[in-house]
This record gives sequence, C-alpha cells and structure tokens, in this order.
Amino acid sequence: MTRKIMNKVITKELDLNGRKLILETGKLAKQADASVVATIGETIVLCTVSIKPLSEDKGYFPLSVEYVEKYYAGGRITGQKFIKRETRPTEEALLSGRAIDRAIRPLFPKDFNTHELQIIITVLSYDGINEPILAGFIGVSAALAISSVPFYGPIGTVRIGNKDGEFVINPEISELSKLDLNLLVASTTDKVVMIEAEGKEVADEMVFEGIKKAHAEAQKQIALIADFAKDCAKEKIVISPLPDTIESAVLKEVEKETKTKIEKALFDKTHAWHEATGDMIKAELATKYAENLTPDLVSGLFDKIAKKIMEETILEKGERVDGRKMDEVRPINIETGLLPRAHGSAVFERGTTQVLSIATLGPLSLAQTLEGMTGESLKTYIHHYNMSINPFSVGEVKKIGSPNRRDSGHGALAEKSIDGVLPEKEVFPYAIRVVSEVLAANASTSMASVCASSLALLNAGVPLKNPVAGIALGLLANDTKFQVITDMQAVEDFYGKMDFKVSGSVKGITAIQMDTKLQGLSFEIIEEALRQGKNAREFIIGEMQKAISTPAEISKYAPKIELTHIEPEEIGMLIGPGGKNINGIIGQTGAQVDVEDDGTVMVSSTNAESIKQALSMIEGMFKKVQIGEIYEGKVVRIVPFGAFVEILPGKDGLVHVSQMAPERVENPEDVVNEGQVVKVRVTDVDSQGKIALSMLFGNEQKPDTEGRPFGRAQGEPQRTGGFRPRTGGGERRGFGSGGFDRNRPGGRDRGGSRGGRGGFNR
Repeated sequence: MTRKIMNKVITKELDLNGRKLILETGKLAKQADASVVATIGETIVLCTVSIKPLSEDKGYFPLSVEYVEKYYAGGRITGQKFIKRETRPTEEALLSGRAIDRAIRPLFPKDFNTHELQIIITVLSYDGINEPILAGFIGVSAALAISSVPFYGPIGTVRIGNKDGEFVINPEISELSKLDLNLLVASTTDKVVMIEAEGKEVADEMVFEGIKKAHAEAQKQIALIADFAKDCAKEKIVISPLPDTIESAVLKEVEKETKTKIEKALFDKTHAWHEATGDMIKAELATKYAENLTPDLVSGLFDKIAKKIMEETILEKGERVDGRKMDEVRPINIETGLLPRAHGSAVFERGTTQVLSIATLGPLSLAQTLEGMTGESLKTYIHHYNMSINPFSVGEVKKIGSPNRRDSGHGALAEKSIDGVLPEKEVFPYAIRVVSEVLAANASTSMASVCASSLALLNAGVPLKNPVAGIALGLLANDTKFQVITDMQAVEDFYGKMDFKVSGSVKGITAIQMDTKLQGLSFEIIEEALRQGKNAREFIIGEMQKAISTPAEISKYAPKIELTHIEPEEIGMLIGPGGKNINGIIGQTGAQVDVEDDGTVMVSSTNAESIKQALSMIEGMFKKVQIGEIYEGKVVRIVPFGAFVEILPGKDGLVHVSQMAPERVENPEDVVNEGQVVKVRVTDVDSQGKIALSMLFGNEQKPDTEGRPFGRAQGEPQRTGGFRPRTGGGERRGFGSGGFDRNRPGGRDRGGSRGGRGGFNR
C-alpha cells in the first residue's frame, strides 16, 4: 500500500480554559496513516494512527491502543542502577491507554474488520502542570478524524473537578489530589462515550451535573477538530462487508433451529445459563451444517440471534435471564475472618460471582515506590486483583501466566473505590495491601472486589470512614426504547450495550468506570444508571453491615504502630551518623522505627513491649534535662576522670571524680563498676546539651530541697567540673559538663553526637 506523505504543516489552536491547545500535523511521524502533535502548555504528545490490511476476518475488531511515557519527557533519567531504557509501561500509562481505548472503540463501524488498527500515544514533553492523558485524548481524536479510518467522531474529552461544591474545568495536576470529585468524560456532539470518576463520597446528583458540564465543554474541542480535519483529512476507507455465502434455505433453517434452542437455554427457569450451553449448541450446529457453514459463521449467527432474543425479551416482555426484576441484586452471601493468619479477610458472593479479599497491614516504610516520567511517589494503599491467573474461576484449564492488563485495570478501579474512605495516616499509620482473588466469575467481579475489600479492611481493624460497595449496571436498547439492568450476569454483559460500574458509600460516589458498545449514551440513560446504582449499593451495604458493621480489633499477627513527634531539626540526631542511633534502637528493641520529614516517628512491632521500649528510648533522647533533676541510671563506661551514666535511653551524662563522693576519689573504679545502677543529680547542662552529673549516696539519695549534692553546708559552692584545685601542686583536667568522645580515649570534646543532644558518642 502506497502512502501519501503530507509535507504541508497544518496547525489549529484553541484557548483551553486559559491555556493554549495546539493541534499540528505534517511535521512529525509522516509515514503513519495519520499523526497529530497535541500541545497543552509545555506538555506535548504525539498521537499516531497506523493500519494494516487483513487477509481474513479475525472474528473481532483488531484495535490496540498503546500509551507510552518517556523519561526524557519529564527531564529525568531512571533511578534504576543497571537499566536506563524504558521497559514495561507503568500502571498509570497502562490505565491511560485503556481509558482512551474505551472512549474510541464504540465509534468504529461494526463492519470495519478488514484492517488491523494501532494507535500509539507517545508523551514527548511533560511540564508538570498539564495532563498528558488529556492531550492524548484530544490528539487521538484529531488523528482519527484526519486518518483514512472510518470513525464516528470526533470526540472531546474534559476533566471536571469539584472542590467544596465548585466545579473546576481541566484542573492543573497540582490540584488533582485536593479535589472532592475527579471526573474524566469523553463525549461526541450529542452523547457521552466514556466516564471515569474518583470521589470522596460525592453526591450522585453532583456527579451527574459534572458529567453534563463536561459534555458541554467538550463541544469546543469537537468544533476545533472538525475545522482541523477540513484542511487535512484523508479519504476514508470504503467498507466492504463480507459476502453472505449462506444459501437462503439453509440460513432460514439454521435461524429457526437456533432461535428455539437459544430461547430455551436463556430463559428456561429450571437451570442457570452458562457459556458452555451456548458452546454446546454451536458445536451441534457446526457438525450438522459442516458442508454449508464454517464454525465462524455458526458462531456469528448464534450470537446475532441470541442478542436479538435477549433484547426482545427484556424490552418487550420485561423478563431477565434468571427471572429477576430489572433493579434486583442477585442473592448475597458474606463471610469474614475465614483466614486465621491473615490480618483481615472476607468472601463476598453475589449470585455465582465469588471474590476472596485479603488485607495485610504493615508500617508506612513498606509503601510502594512508583517511578515514572513524573518522578517518584509513594502509594500506601495497594489493591491487586487476580482473575486471569485463576482460570478455574470460569471453569477453564489453561496455562497460568502473569496478571494481564484487565487485572491491572480492575485492581486500579477497586483501589480508587476504597481510597476515598481510608483514614488519614495520623489516625491509622499503616501501609495497606489488599489482594482480591476471583474464585468464581459471572460478571461484575471488579465490583465484587470492592465489596470484599471493604469487608476485609474492616475485619483487619481499618477504621474506614464508611463501608463501600460496588455494582455494575447493564443496558439493553433498540431504536425506540432502553432498559437499564442492575447487577448484570455475564450473558447480559456479553449481549448488552453498556458496562456502567459505580461504587460508593451511603453518603456518595467514590468511583465510576463506564464504557459502552453504543455510539454514546444519552443523559437519560446515565441518570437512570446512577439512580439504580445508588439504590443497589445502599442495599448491598445493608447486607455487608449484617456481617460486620464496625472495625474489628487489629489481629495479633499484624504489627502494632504508635506515633511520636520530634522537631524536624532533630531528625539528624535520631538517625545518627550513618544511621547509628536509629539502627541502635531497632537492634536493641526489635521494633521498626521510621521517621518522616515533618518529624513524625512511627514505631511498629508485633510485640507491644518492643514498641514501649523503643518509644522510651526515642523520648529519652529528646527529653530536655533540667538542672536539679534526679535520675536512676546505669554506669555504661568508666574513664580515668570519672564515669558515664545513662540517665535516659540513649542519653548519657558524666560524673566527674570530683562529684563521685564527699571525700576525694583517686580511682573511679573504687566507687563504681560498669553496669552498676546509681542515683545521680543533674548539676549542669551546657549550651550543646552536654550533661554533668553528681552522684548521690546513702541518705543523700533523697532530693535536697535546695538542690545541693551530698548535703553540703549552705554556702559551699557547688562543683560543676572544670579545673579543680589539688593540694600538692599541679592541676587535673576535668570536664564536668561532659563532652568526651568515648571512641577517643582521653581525648577532648570534639562536638559530641550529631544534633547536639545527649552529649556523648559511645
């Protein structure tokens, strides 16, 4: 196929809420069927469309959408030591590609199966202000509009934020984490084709208003792309449907026989529909009509008739496959705490869909580090969804590989659904990982994972703001009427027109993911889906609360975490040179100690005594010692000029020989031994925090009301170290305020430990 390469550069611009949107073609990637560079601010994305003719019908639409992030776009070199090239896509890139795929897939003609279509979105520049995915959506829409590919577009895509009841159009990246509602909507001129939302229990009515506002704002982009296409669009490929090779008589006979069997299989109330039922009918027909029909023709005919039967039965007769009402949820079964060693676990079963979710708690140091072109970030709540690696969930036998893109997408959706109700880290300072194992699948597994995860977290003792449930809504429609169905089964999903997943609490929505097989949904359908979704999730939450309504006690196998705070400038002292101090606390107590930049210190262990001991050491390290205070401490080292006594965990003071007894002491070892517990009084704390002590003996161990050591006569000067006159001439060097480096025997003070507190470096 010869491609005509465009040499003329075409550019169009639009004011996108105060920022310039630029669409350009004819400069980059000229060998592609179509390429568009979309620029917002200094964020630049290259969107390409490539096609390849197929020699035969693959039986599905061969579309692939790849979203590619480059480290250079953000001015970064990866932090990996040995690999500097971009490798597998980040989760964010994977999800971005899936979102764009869902928006454009329903807008291609159903008979367009003669070409393989690949769309690649490459982020070339990232300014940290404007979203690359938004530029990607707009660029892909423009590239398809000017390509030779038939496309029922263009589409416009708008992100709507809401903060304190006020809508924000296309907020900057720095604003996203502060929003109560984060809504991404792709629209045509009259319909909505894709919705993604994340919210902090936002009212359904506000979400609906946001969707309508996004649709209205998208019209500016659609007009721009239409104008852009006038100047540079290629001639579209003419679709030639596959010839009908079935003889008329055979076709009528097969159709009649197939319809009867499918009606019986779908709506016979004595048994539940299963995919194997359809496969059995297909196999029988393929054998009977082997001379006239290929297996692919049999399968296509079967699906066509089944879809028609389901639409007629639901829309005209008001009957569903399993006899439920249109807004009725399948029977629910719940069990919590079934895994004794797990920190939290729950099984959620809705109809024949069953999910087991397991929650594991850990210190915040176990948060996941994410790296990409935007830099590094930490994720403290992680959700993993497993279905592809559980082939038994759909009764299949196949090789087990790695989780696929669908698993990642469903896991991310369940993660968003819960994130808005998690407690702040000050209340619950844990890293949390939830794994949802799909044990049996008959549609709506991602929403069952939301329910099971909420239950498992409560079972683990996580104080959720409110429990969250999820539900999937389906749609059957013809040219004149539609019917939204609640909690669809797999067969209703397969032959239906919509998958509208919505999760939330009784207060409001936490997440939405909507895609459709139609060329968009009307506001009437969306409003009805939200209404049924709200009723369904409130019913499910009621069932969940019968199983567990409040957070359980944290498992004895989970780490316990307590917080304390130090000043940010004291962090260096807690850590110590090369981590000496903090590692010493960890080594002595067995507890894990983590410190954040704001001075928050988290101490974790499965042993409560270890936490208590570690907290005592930390608090002792930063306690401000006052002159006159009396402590009971251990002699930790004896030197020729005195003894070091640990008065608080990690904090020592020096008892000079002149302060060891009322009488003169020549050798400190004549008075104390290492490891001996003695009582001491603080006699001085210098400007660097170094501590001088005097020892109490006998009756003098009781505090003196005037703060005098050893009960000296009133008026006698209190000795605090320094140079002490000696009879017989000469003088003895003493350092009553501390200040010796114990690793330098006999040496003078060299500044003490890092941070200036505690005074001594052992």
